[in-house]
Amino acid sequence: MYFEPTLLPSQDILQAFSERMQEGLLLFRGDGELVFANAIARASLCRDPRDGSTFAERIAQVLPGGALSQARTSGSWSGSLPIGERIVIAHLYHYGAIGQEFFLALFHNIEGQEDYERELEQRHAELRQAYMRLNGAQDKLLQSEKMASIGQLAAGVAHEINNPIGYVHSNLGSLQEYLRSLFTLIEAYERALRAPDPKALIPEIDDIRRRADIDFIAGDLPQLMAESREGIERVTRIVRDLKDFSYSDRSESWKLVDLHAGLESTINIIWNELKYKVTLERQYGELPLVEALPSELNQVYMNLLLNAGQAIAERGTITVSTGVEGDQVWIEFRDTGPGIPADIQQRIFDPFFTTKPVGSGTGLGLSISYGIINKHHGRIDVDSAPGEGAAFRITLPVRQPK
Repeated sequence: MYFEPTLLPSQDILQAFSERMQEGLLLFRGDGELVFANAIARASLCRDPRDGSTFAERIAQVLPGGALSQARTSGSWSGSLPIGERIVIAHLYHYGAIGQEFFLALFHNIEGQEDYERELEQRHAELRQAYMRLNGAQDKLLQSEKMASIGQLAAGVAHEINNPIGYVHSNLGSLQEYLRSLFTLIEAYERALRAPDPKALIPEIDDIRRRADIDFIAGDLPQLMAESREGIERVTRIVRDLKDFSYSDRSESWKLVDLHAGLESTINIIWNELKYKVTLERQYGELPLVEALPSELNQVYMNLLLNAGQAIAERGTITVSTGVEGDQVWIEFRDTGPGIPADIQQRIFDPFFTTKPVGSGTGLGLSISYGIINKHHGRIDVDSAPGEGAAFRITLPVRQPK
């Protein structure tokens, strides 16, 4: 038994074409009265159900809630629907005339489930490839910005390395002279031990000690060695921090990290950019180990510290504070610069937006930082007013949501 449509004039032509369609076609009034259905739609949707429901009730069961109202509002609705054991693509169109309204429904692939599944799998594969390309582009952009930052810091980093290398080199020259004097004194003692009358060589030994200033060497040598060791450790620390900062590995796993260690590592790299005009104050609280991607957080620290330093024209202070609030930690960077106007605050995280002169910045630092913190399920808040400096506060969960 079928729901019987009420035929309209010239429906025979429409019906002749629709019977050849591979899609199901339904035309029904706004009150749920069926006007027209082609063969595929009659076989799938218009058979009298066992529960005795009307066509209006049947179509209301098939279409999701809100489909009819959306079609009325915007003129159309599209979506996928389960019909029996099949999934079909449905398009619903609305037409309102004076005093009445009509809906035209097209059901695609009612008889072609395999085709639909192949199409779905193909689209799924395309989406997966697009997602992988997007991830790859994001990683390349992240690494590019990271290396660009290191490039901007190259002169300062070279200076920070050159200073300790310079005094280590100078100390090695002094050490060479000290060793020459000590070996001369040792040779004099050896001659005295082999001489028939060792006491006769005591004046010569005393003269060597006086001319070589052995007493000064004895006091200066330990200090010289300690200073040289400190210089080498300084270089080692800078190189290690640079290596950690420039590290890029898509398979980098989340780990429990000490945020203060990351802050100090970043400060160590960029200190030459700040030390001539910035007083750095640390107000560290006691933080638990935080689940994070440390190399990415270090890039956020560097971007915020460099921006704070560049905001200070001559002399100023940057205060780095940390603390805990419940199951979250926060890191704040506050500077005494001129502040950020309200109209600019709305745009500072936009890609390629920068207030720096052309060639002085990529405009990606804050945008990338925002993305990294969002990836950590955290947030960046900005507090600034013209003339009162700016504060960027990062809030992160101690453990990432499962």
